[in-house]
Amino acid sequence: MTASSTADQLARLKELGAATVHEAQGGTGALDSAVKPLHPAMAVAGPALTVDCKPADNLAIQHAVTLARPGDVLVVDAKAFLEAGPWGDILTLYAQQVGITGLVIDGSVRDSQAIVDMGFPVFCRGICIKGTGKNQPGKVNETIICGGVTINPGDVVVGDADGVVVVPAGDVEWVIELSEAREQKEARFRTALRDGQSLVELMSLGPKLTEHGYR
Repeated sequence: MTASSTADQLARLKELGAATVHEAQGGTGALDSAVKPLHPAMAVAGPALTVDCKPADNLAIQHAVTLARPGDVLVVDAKAFLEAGPWGDILTLYAQQVGITGLVIDGSVRDSQAIVDMGFPVFCRGICIKGTGKNQPGKVNETIICGGVTINPGDVVVGDADGVVVVPAGDVEWVIELSEAREQKEARFRTALRDGQSLVELMSLGPKLTEHGYR
């Protein structure tokens, strides 16, 4: 893995989930909502191995897979280009062989059902059967913008059915603490709701509702 986050920290972030992590770190780090899992059961948490590639070309991706360490998540800025799929089932098999735990790509993939069947988490902007070239230079392990978010090598990517969020590498410990505090608060809310309280009470929304003329 290209970052210092521990396996326990990554497992905990994955368990807490992308939405909780996003809210806990102040509503930051969420990739565009168009970047979605191929299947809602897919989930991933791991350090980013970043790739900047040209539209309709996957040469940089091919190189990045050779550099990956077990546990890495490949994070690819494919320029939101949807009319080619630079990732498919063969690259998925290769990635699994070297221990990559998932792919986040601001672009399309193909062989989508095969990828789902292989159990490899993929988060993408689209699906396209068209192939790509292997001719254009790109960048690996440099800062990229993917899904509208700046991502540095080693930042932690958390993805699930709700979407993808990025945690800066140096913030992992405190983001976990904030996420767990949020989980505890929501657990108290659930208990109070079952006891008959309303969300208006629990969230102290009465004055705001009155201000806006609600009766």
